[in-house]
Order: sequence, then structure tokens, then C-alpha cells
Amino acid sequence: LPMSKVHTTLEKYGNTSAASVAVTLDEAAREGRIATGDLVVLVGFGGGVAWGAVAVRWTNPASGRL
Repeated sequence: LPMSKVHTTLEKYGNTSAASVAVTLDEAAREGRIATGDLVVLVGFGGGVAWGAVAVRWTNPASGRL
């Protein structure tokens, strides 16, 4: 996957623990990197070998439709 399709904030804010995915998703949305209908894959990691991932179809929360 090319880095142009990846949005990361680890180098900017460090590991913000449980907020990492939410912070990065918010920043990408505010910068216009996510459009309504896009497939967005969210991935997070934690201590040890804890990790999680999910794929979601993005809708525009500002429109009132989730």
C-alpha cells in the first residue's frame, strides 16, 4: 500500500494509546483525506501483541447520517 493512501500521526503525536485511532481518523477527515463512500481501514496496536483492525465505509458525520 503506498504511503499516499496511509494517514499516520505516530510521528507527530507519539503513541496516544487508546486515542491513537480516533486522533488519526479525526485529522484525516479534517484534512479532507477521507471522502463519503471511501473504505477506511483502521488499525491500532498496544502493549505486548495486542492489536486490532476494522474496515468501515465512511459516511460524513457532519451530515447527521452515521
